[in-house]
Amino acid sequence: MTEIYFSDYFSLSPEIMEEHGAFDVSLINDLPLFVDPFLLFNSENEAYQQLHNRIINYMRFLKEVSLAGEVPIPLLKEWFTFPEVKQNWLGFSRAGNEGRGLGMDFATVLHRNLNHVFRDFGDEVVTRSSHIEKLCLIRDGVGRDNISDFTTNLIKDYLANYTQDFALRYLDASQRRHVALRKVRFNYDTRSWITESFELPYLNFKLPYPHDDFILLTPKDILTKDEAWINRPELLDRFPEIANALPDATLRAQVNDYLVRTIPRGPKVKRKEVREAIGRAVEHFPQVLDYYIRNKEDSGDQAVSYAKARVREAENIFINQVRLLVSQFLDPGGFYFLPYNTHEEARQRVIFLKDIIENKGGHKLFYVNGAPLKREADLQILYRLTWYATSSDVTREANDGRGPADFKVSRGVTDKTIVEFKLAKNTQLERNLEKQCKIYEAASDTTHPSIKVILYFDDVEYNKVHRILKRLNLEDDRNIVLIDACDYNKPSGSYA
Repeated sequence: MTEIYFSDYFSLSPEIMEEHGAFDVSLINDLPLFVDPFLLFNSENEAYQQLHNRIINYMRFLKEVSLAGEVPIPLLKEWFTFPEVKQNWLGFSRAGNEGRGLGMDFATVLHRNLNHVFRDFGDEVVTRSSHIEKLCLIRDGVGRDNISDFTTNLIKDYLANYTQDFALRYLDASQRRHVALRKVRFNYDTRSWITESFELPYLNFKLPYPHDDFILLTPKDILTKDEAWINRPELLDRFPEIANALPDATLRAQVNDYLVRTIPRGPKVKRKEVREAIGRAVEHFPQVLDYYIRNKEDSGDQAVSYAKARVREAENIFINQVRLLVSQFLDPGGFYFLPYNTHEEARQRVIFLKDIIENKGGHKLFYVNGAPLKREADLQILYRLTWYATSSDVTREANDGRGPADFKVSRGVTDKTIVEFKLAKNTQLERNLEKQCKIYEAASDTTHPSIKVILYFDDVEYNKVHRILKRLNLEDDRNIVLIDACDYNKPSGSYA
């Protein structure tokens, strides 16, 4: 039996997960879903609203100590830093579920902003509530994963109780363990974090790598994929529109005057330059943030439907379609029992997938609502999930000093192979084929040539790749595999 997901490992039906409202996480790799604090604020569930209030209360405490003066380093670490709650198997990770968490860089930025830019946090008059997402709006450096990690830490006791309830109801005693969780609740009298014990699902397996840890489940209705409802990219895109609608005439005139003077114009101006100029405007006029947030509050019902659609999309891509691929093609075809070194194992698995995608309908795995995947990150996660049972160590985005390779497949120091899995539309594809893989090979001390896999979705993309291979004299390279994922019938033009 495949053991890719929580329900697989604990022999549960997906219906049980659905009944409890929990997302059925992968136990191979984090999935790109995030806790969106706005969904707590906007929910009709009183428990969620209380969680949001608790988050804001803790932020008020952090603002209070920030305004009181410089916080000593030990207390900065205790109050402002948080380890990643890796046991929920959500977010970004380079391998498995290990992330960076919220360290001293985050703590320093938060402490500084609460002392200067966000001195009014908790006392806003434009918005109906305070929102921690405000932290990611002022400048780059605090992203959706930081906000999600912060939120997850501050509602950890709720998630632990939610998971404990599930475990006691559906799991045998042998599948649970008592676990002491640090930083579960904050005691404002002692100004210290409390540790509590919970009985939680426990994971203990050896493949695809040793793992011995508890698991925290997350309700689907507080999750979203990609951006949170309140987010910096949208703010930058809509900033001129928001500025024009400001009810304060003086502020509106000041902001628009600044934008006219600083936004570069002309046919050769790059979008990045415009966004950088708008980013500086955000820093100069942080009071505009509250008007943007109020607009998002007023359209809160859309946040719920948007998040539901994005989570459903993630379930289809990373769970339903992967399960179908594994059960119908990979398991019956012997995909998981290939007796080769890492290079041949990786290449044969790619050839196996190529055949399934091109000839057996597997290309549908790479389409969402009829459109091909847009992000290589999603493509890499899908590929990683198909490697759930292997004696090789498969590290996604392995960085040995010269940048992250998509995958490093290894069995000790004497058997290492780099695998780059790319979309044909990637604008850096030619550079990657010409130089990048060689850099990764040298940095990782690989013992075999790297394998380059390129997925294309139409004739235009195929012709582009063909021209690149011809320019680089790589048309006959057996370590370059093109996969035809077109959603219509035509003869395959792939190299293999």
